[in-house]
Amino acid sequence: MSDPKPEPTFAARRFLVTGRVQGVGFRPFVYRLALAHGLRGWVRNLAGEVEIVAQGEAETLAHFAEALQHQAPPFARGLHLRDEPFPAQTLTGFEIRASAAGRLDAHLPPDVFVCDDCLRELHDPADRRHRYPFINCTQCGPRYTVITALPYDRANTAMHTFALCAACRAEYENPADRRFHAEPLACPDCGPRLQYYSEHDGLIDNTAAALAAAVTALRGGAIVAAKGIGGYHLLCDAHHDTAVARLRAVKPRPHKPLAVMFPWRGADGLDAVRLHAEIQDGVAQHLRNPERPIVLVPRRADSDLSQAIAPGLDEIGAFLPYSPLHHLLLSGCNVPLVATSANVSGEPVLTDNVEVEARLAHVADAFLHHDRPIVRPADDSVYRVIAGRPRPLRLGRGVAPLELELPSTLPRPLLAVGGHMKNTVALAWDRRVVVSPHIGDLGSPRSLEVFGQVIEDLQQLYDVRAEAIVGDAHPGYASTRWAHRAKLPLTRVFHHHAHAAALAGEHPQIERWLVFTWDGTGYGEDGTLWGGEALLGAPGEWKRVGSFRPFHLPGGEKAGREPWRSALALCWETGVEWPGCPEDSALLLRSAWAHHLNAPPTSAVGRLFDAAAALAGVNLRSSFEGQGPMLLEAIADPDGDAIPLPTAVDEHGVLRSDWAPLLPVLMDSSLSASQRAACFHATLARALCDQARRLHQAHGGFVVGLAGGVFQNRRLTDRVLAVLAAEGFELRLPLALPTNDAAISYGQVVEAGAGA
Repeated sequence: MSDPKPEPTFAARRFLVTGRVQGVGFRPFVYRLALAHGLRGWVRNLAGEVEIVAQGEAETLAHFAEALQHQAPPFARGLHLRDEPFPAQTLTGFEIRASAAGRLDAHLPPDVFVCDDCLRELHDPADRRHRYPFINCTQCGPRYTVITALPYDRANTAMHTFALCAACRAEYENPADRRFHAEPLACPDCGPRLQYYSEHDGLIDNTAAALAAAVTALRGGAIVAAKGIGGYHLLCDAHHDTAVARLRAVKPRPHKPLAVMFPWRGADGLDAVRLHAEIQDGVAQHLRNPERPIVLVPRRADSDLSQAIAPGLDEIGAFLPYSPLHHLLLSGCNVPLVATSANVSGEPVLTDNVEVEARLAHVADAFLHHDRPIVRPADDSVYRVIAGRPRPLRLGRGVAPLELELPSTLPRPLLAVGGHMKNTVALAWDRRVVVSPHIGDLGSPRSLEVFGQVIEDLQQLYDVRAEAIVGDAHPGYASTRWAHRAKLPLTRVFHHHAHAAALAGEHPQIERWLVFTWDGTGYGEDGTLWGGEALLGAPGEWKRVGSFRPFHLPGGEKAGREPWRSALALCWETGVEWPGCPEDSALLLRSAWAHHLNAPPTSAVGRLFDAAAALAGVNLRSSFEGQGPMLLEAIADPDGDAIPLPTAVDEHGVLRSDWAPLLPVLMDSSLSASQRAACFHATLARALCDQARRLHQAHGGFVVGLAGGVFQNRRLTDRVLAVLAAEGFELRLPLALPTNDAAISYGQVVEAGAGA
């Protein structure tokens, strides 16, 4: 006779789940999971975490706890589960209780693309939300851009003024419904509405008619400013040469690439993209990711999109529609649409209905508004395939705020204010750091206004007040000046130390680095403009051991937009004449350069790229940062022969590569511009490898890292990886953060934390 089964053990436990658990449908998931396991109790939001009390058999509770982590909703991230015994109570079922105050451990949910279920309803004539531009559920819709406070409840969002109708209220209160506590929930009877305005048509205050008018305008070649999730886009037909040229002329944005939003077609949604771009498997998946980022993809030679979308470049910034309004516009137009941020160039995207009309009336022919407020702007995220995988160039909607774990615990909360270009800010406490979405260049009043708003928002939403600030060492940066005015203890971190520390922070297991920090310019330890440095060590203890031969920039900051100045500087430094220089290099400019008046010294590889683009006849003046290097990369032959650059240790013990042997090649008119560009890329890759080899011999072992905006160049970076791998070096690149100045704020936190 077999032994009788042991009696089941009854237990009650309290679970606290932290991570990204609000705004992702976590409570309905817990509710359904508890019912499936036959448990009694409740689930509710605390301030930034979820509390679950469950009673049942001990074995069942163990299975329940495992399922909480392994079957969580797809947008839940970074889950951490704690549980403890709880006094048993008389309970009759499982319920979702109202949110309550508790220990704040906030994780802001991102804005989420419209899900498949909502898309089916959007296109279903029998559904009450048929063609409703604001359809959403717990798995999709705006989050970060509508939240005003935590916990994430409707009263704490921009939707609080839209009273739910009876039908929506029933869905909102039904735990079995996929719209249970979908905070942006709405329908045509109770939710936001569209408005259309143009001088020709006047005001159209009806959602269906406004949408139809916008489609008609776009199909007719108009430029329409359309309000989306995180701000307005300027839209026009991507085939329409005249519309695209006019958009460039009036924005003005003469050369910078424009993103293209493609209609959803085919089984995976990418058939329209494939007509115009070459898409590999990894890229296809990234285009379809929940973040719906812009991804740079190679343009097909037979694409009939306007050549003015990305003049001189061989890539298209492509993305799929991520909001129901986008789907409706694209299905109505049935063509790809240029979709660029509605802003004054360099500023954050505009979000306010009145302000966008006032500031962009000279750009847009019409405006498609809606009345759901955007609490804070969020530009689209941008990725590029570098070293075989998509890597971020800009943190934005769906990706940021980006939460990362720090290598060590901070003694006090820090606010890092980043750099001046491609600015982000970072709020850090304990071992957590939150990097903001892209803010932009801090050269305008609106940029500084949004900069301050984001800083205040992060501290308010996470309920963390900074007790100290970290800023760039450059005294002229707007972010640094703001930090001085904040009247908190200020730590200044050198620009390239922050670049290196940002990379090291993403790979905390590595103890000793040689990080090549190549970019435009940044303030160096010796007061000169660095940008071609090799830094040895680890956060808090970087030592410059490698660099390039310095040269003086005539006109200082003007050289960033006038590459011919960098080209002249190289020629003057070496006593070479540049007879092909089309710009006025009058004696006054040369005299100022010779006397080092407004001609600061620099070692920046970014300025070498500018000079190479000018000498090769590719670009003499830039209308946007990085234009010359991007054009140079685009025309470079696939293969190029490197020439050796002399290297020598200077009086400070820094190994320097001399760029001078490149000048005869770059000025050789018997070679095509493509050949010269290929040689330039190959030579810089070889110079980097030569430095790594010699520094390894001099200093011992390290892992090589690449940081700084120059390494957004895929051709250079892939070549560097190949030559370093051939030499047996271990190499690391950024993963979650851009390699450009968007990572500076995170690097400032890591660097300051290492020195704390």
